[in-house]
Amino acid sequence: MKSEKVILGILAGVAGGAILGLLFAPEKGARTRKRISDTSEDYAEELKDTFNDYVNAVSKQYTKALHSAENVVAEGKSKYTEFMSDGKAKLDEVTKS
Repeated sequence: MKSEKVILGILAGVAGGAILGLLFAPEKGARTRKRISDTSEDYAEELKDTFNDYVNAVSKQYTKALHSAENVVAEGKSKYTEFMSDGKAKLDEVTKS
């Protein structure tokens, strides 16, 4: 999770630096605003892609953990059933003797 925060921080820093650079560039205001808008849209798209990648990775980890938990529960139920069956058989042996 730290690496995602670092990546997002770097992207935000680069975007902020680019915008400040454009603001102080010696160009007409309309052209500068257009460049800021275009650059902002590019960075927003990159940020959106990075976020979607992160969400997909988290989703895969969640699914993997869920399947592991389901397997543990199924194994536990199986062992419980086996234990109860063995216990009943032993109890029947003891009571018949």
